[in-house]
Amino acid sequence: MAYEADYGVFIGRFQPLHLGHEHVIRDALERVAKLIVLVGSANVARDPRNPFTFEEREHMLRGSFAYEMAQGRIVVQPLDDHLYSDTAWVAEAQRRVNEVILREANPEGLGLHGTQDFSVVLAGFGKDNTSYYLKLFPEWGSIQLESSDSTFGATEVRERFFQRIPEVPQRALSKGVAEQLEAFALSADFRRLLAEREYLDAYPKEWGEGPFVTADAVVVQAGHILLVERGQLPGKGLLALPGGFVNKHERIRDAAIRELREETGISDGKGQIPPAMLASFIEDSETRVFDAPSRSLRGRIITHAFLFRLPERRELAQVKGGDDAAHAQWYRLGELRPEQMFEDHWSIIEQMADL
Repeated sequence: MAYEADYGVFIGRFQPLHLGHEHVIRDALERVAKLIVLVGSANVARDPRNPFTFEEREHMLRGSFAYEMAQGRIVVQPLDDHLYSDTAWVAEAQRRVNEVILREANPEGLGLHGTQDFSVVLAGFGKDNTSYYLKLFPEWGSIQLESSDSTFGATEVRERFFQRIPEVPQRALSKGVAEQLEAFALSADFRRLLAEREYLDAYPKEWGEGPFVTADAVVVQAGHILLVERGQLPGKGLLALPGGFVNKHERIRDAAIRELREETGISDGKGQIPPAMLASFIEDSETRVFDAPSRSLRGRIITHAFLFRLPERRELAQVKGGDDAAHAQWYRLGELRPEQMFEDHWSIIEQMADL
């Protein structure tokens, strides 16, 4: 059979995988010899928008395409979010594709030159946001896939699933995926996500949809970063930067210092560090605004991040959780994992701490 390309690339979040996705994948397999499926948002903590881990979504794909994966016609790879850097996101996608091609088509070091020896196309729909992806990968061709004309998407599946009496829409899911969701509905993770969704549904009714202004403190010292564990919804149990909402008569910079002191009790040998001294540690040239519209499920929240660089010492500043933080603690920068972090705080740390 003659295919239009050696490799196709299909990018999606699959939260969860549904029959519309499966239709697209099968259509792509008619057009390309092998399909590389990049599973997006692979590095984020569970939340009502991204409830399933990469491993769980890979399991969904494996259950629906067991034969094709066994034959090597589908290869599944994770693709992390880089919310504030399209360049980093594109580079990771390119790297994932290159690694697959070199591993599969050049197993014995035959001197091939990566994707240059093969035709690669990006599979998508011209009428949806995949047309944006096409502009980011000019070195790849593109194929326009046929829509399944479904009246549902992953959002509708999640809305029906995360209820007090969860509904698993059998008509929208393959048998294996439906069974996986039914098992997930019995888990502690489901109960936590359901509570978070109910909280988020009520949030705009009480507080409005914004825009809101917040301030976050990125505090680094001797290869460590100061984080708090969230003690309340949303994101209870996740790690976060010290920070919070700006008061009505407060400067944003002052809000960052106040929240840092309230949530961590940051102290030295003389006691809690006073605001003026903390202000002296701020590197003003590194202050940044983080305003991705999707950064918070609570509504439109724009945050200002301030970099506090404390003096390098053998003993780190003393901290203790307070306010709405369950605890505050120093973490080695090299040991942090994105899936531990609340909302876009990992992306903020990436940008501010030059990870």
